Amino acid sequence: MTIRRMVRDDLTQAAALEEKCFGTDAWSLQAFADALEDANALYLSGVEEGTLVAYCGIWKSFEDGDITNVAVEEIHRKKGYARLLLKQLMEEASLSGVENFTLEVRESNLPAIRLYESLGFVTEGVRKDFYRNPKENALIMWKR
Repeated sequence: MTIRRMVRDDLTQAAALEEKCFGTDAWSLQAFADALEDANALYLSGVEEGTLVAYCGIWKSFEDGDITNVAVEEIHRKKGYARLLLKQLMEEASLSGVENFTLEVRESNLPAIRLYESLGFVTEGVRKDFYRNPKENALIMWKR
């Protein structure tokens, strides 16, 4: 997998993968387009043979970074792609002054929680009924 900055040509594939992974909680194509235009956002694409197979993104606010999206095509899971993307995302965000990273994750998404913990994130709170269909709490995790 090659990791690079997300570009406009990735948007349709990113929105389709987002919908596959997150259903009714998915970002729209327009939300991705808006994020690409924002100077405080950074989105990375994981590409294999010209096809987007994974992506992640962050919103930067001074020393804090909110990791907004992490998605990997189901057939490419358990290959370490999310770990590679997140490590590069945090490294690049750190270069622009981000020191602390946060994200939300479904409390039932144990593989993602284990990944985030292995990267140094700890659970610091819960957002009740944050997700829809099915309704579920989100764990708020931080890496400081």
